[in-house]
Amino acid sequence: MRIAVLKERAAGETRVAASPETVKKFIALGASFAVEQGAGVAASVSDEDYAAAGAEILPADKAVAGADIVLGVQAPDVALLKGAKPGAWVAATFDPFGQRARVDAYAAAGLEALSMEFMPRITRAQSMDVLSSQSNLAGYKAVLAAANLYGRALPMMMTAAGTVSAAKVFVMGVGVAGLQAIATARRLGAQVSATDVRSATKEQIQSLGAKPVFVESVAGIEGEGAGGYATEMSEEYQKAQAELVSSHIAKQDLVITTALIPGRAAPRLITDAQIATMRPGSVIFDLAVAQGGNVEGSVPDQVVTRHGVHIMGYSNTPAHLPADASALFSRNLFNFLSAFWDKEQGKPVLDEEIGNAVRLTQGGAVVSERLK
Repeated sequence: MRIAVLKERAAGETRVAASPETVKKFIALGASFAVEQGAGVAASVSDEDYAAAGAEILPADKAVAGADIVLGVQAPDVALLKGAKPGAWVAATFDPFGQRARVDAYAAAGLEALSMEFMPRITRAQSMDVLSSQSNLAGYKAVLAAANLYGRALPMMMTAAGTVSAAKVFVMGVGVAGLQAIATARRLGAQVSATDVRSATKEQIQSLGAKPVFVESVAGIEGEGAGGYATEMSEEYQKAQAELVSSHIAKQDLVITTALIPGRAAPRLITDAQIATMRPGSVIFDLAVAQGGNVEGSVPDQVVTRHGVHIMGYSNTPAHLPADASALFSRNLFNFLSAFWDKEQGKPVLDEEIGNAVRLTQGGAVVSERLK
């Protein structure tokens, strides 16, 4: 069983899909491992580190030659995989809804695409969930980046020259990224409030010492879809939420938006009119900017100033913490493949529940029910 890792080629991508730790573990299972030269440099992992763990360090074409499995952060271009074995697995993030042409190309090439974004939200798959591990770091980084741009201190400070008031931070969307944003802002000494369409998150917000801000006037709306993700809300709820947010957001110094709906454009949470009510110098970090943005006027990888308010967001936030993001992503991939490793066959054999969930292509066809 030959496993290969290539250097990421997407613009701004600094992560790598294997760490020396996971290379050692795969070799212990009986696999051989090849890494493209320089694949881990941006994530602070040298070729020497991989070689010490037992990997071969090779040019891209030789690393992938004869590979049974190719691991990636973002799925590599099919042209880079020409030397892989027929039917080779590629485990990576595929953005299946946004990059359908790439999925079709994998099917045409006879490769088996395994989309890590489609990992089911079940207990035994938690350690394999790349969306959660990367979102956790993204929520942390969002607060640090927003705080860095904000022209004031976050904690309350009592000095001989007077008192500095604590900054007010509002987190919109309390998934993995939102919860980490709340925790990080609290650690930095800010006054934190948060909102979500899922009423079940209210206790989570309170458990982190933040104030929940919820629509109470519209009854019978849960807002939770399959796998714990948020769903689109009714017009009545959206109107009530907009009114609540408008009154609350005007008093905030930092706002972090994290709302995503799988397979759809990010929902609009903050309008230009609401931005205009905020104090000059306030900062909004739009974590969903790459999926269309929660904030009107946000642009990936740029700071846009509207009405004196700074709006920012990275197209790839985890890539701003490449060493830790790579370490966690690599463990997700190892946990996924090792859980199904058949010692007699010397390779992983996927079960139906997880295998059918993540498999996009097989036998020259697109087989994912979610893409049909």
